[in-house]
Amino acid sequence: MIYKVFYQETKDRSPRREKTHALYLEVEAADELEGHIKARKLVEEKTPYNIEFIELLSDKHLEYEKESGAFELTEL
Repeated sequence: MIYKVFYQETKDRSPRREKTHALYLEVEAADELEGHIKARKLVEEKTPYNIEFIELLSDKHLEYEKESGAFELTEL
């Protein structure tokens, strides 16, 4: 499963929409909830990021992200 994680680069400041970034993670999970938990844990352990939202990408959404040119899997 591929998840899109929206985050702020630091936990020190309050979130601002203009400074939101996204990364894409591939997570092995039995279901969507387990994937969300694993993705959050991975990002929290490996980065100083402040996670705003985690979204499971559907096949159509994944294709759109790939076509937009912004898609690149992140390895943590």
